[in-house]
Amino acid sequence: MTHAATSGPVGLFAGLLTLDVHHLLPEYPLVNTKGWADHTELYAGGPAANAAVTFAHLGGVARLYTVAGRSWLADTIRDDLGRHGVELIDLSPDRTEPPPVSSILSTGYDRTVITSPAPAGTDRLPDGLPESANILLVDGHFPHLAMSAATEARSHGITVVLDGGSWKPVLPELLPLVDVAVCSADFHPPGTTTLDEAIEALAHSGIRRCAVTRGEKAVVFRDERGSGEIEVPEVQVADTLGAGDVFHGAFCFALAGGAPFAEALRLAAETASLSCQRFGTRAWMENSE
Repeated sequence: MTHAATSGPVGLFAGLLTLDVHHLLPEYPLVNTKGWADHTELYAGGPAANAAVTFAHLGGVARLYTVAGRSWLADTIRDDLGRHGVELIDLSPDRTEPPPVSSILSTGYDRTVITSPAPAGTDRLPDGLPESANILLVDGHFPHLAMSAATEARSHGITVVLDGGSWKPVLPELLPLVDVAVCSADFHPPGTTTLDEAIEALAHSGIRRCAVTRGEKAVVFRDERGSGEIEVPEVQVADTLGAGDVFHGAFCFALAGGAPFAEALRLAAETASLSCQRFGTRAWMENSE
């Protein structure tokens, strides 16, 4: 069961929104064949959206800034986000084109994801950000949105967190506005090839707290006190889809609630590991109240 919070830290999430069609398969299909999925789920997806759902589930107030539009697919997304306590701020409410759709084929730990193109030219924030917010996460998928949201958050003293899944063209401008970067092992700023080089590049951009997730391996981090590692709990993995997004949402919730940086990373790792024990991005919430 999920719920909408009426109190707790306020988290803002700016970035991509998709409709995910997720199939669990006994094995990957051969070319030009048909088959049946063992299980199929349909829900809102995207890095910022999944993080917002996690934040709300844990007890926070989550607001998602993105592009949805007014197609029937967008209505399906709105319904899912609403049921999970996320307030949707649609930057293009009159858009008639459907939102991006992700088709996911999963056999458990391994998966293949195909996503239709995201909307281009997303405008800046229409009405600004609430000054009462505690934290803002940006995933960099909509450059104008990311820049305007991060700039305004900085002016209000709101902590800005980067979901660094991969390097994006907007990041040279965006990184100086970021307080905390939580990146994947695939995040490589230009001219870097190793994890240590990526962390050094982030520090050179002025980011004093950064972390790199590495799947089941320990999370590597650096802050004002030095560097360290956070062990990831060993679990029986059923599905890894969205685990990184869950990590970001849980991290934002813990940090916004006052947890120290390393402790927020530890709680995020525990939550992400919990999500991997069930199929999809929602089932893990059923037994985590």
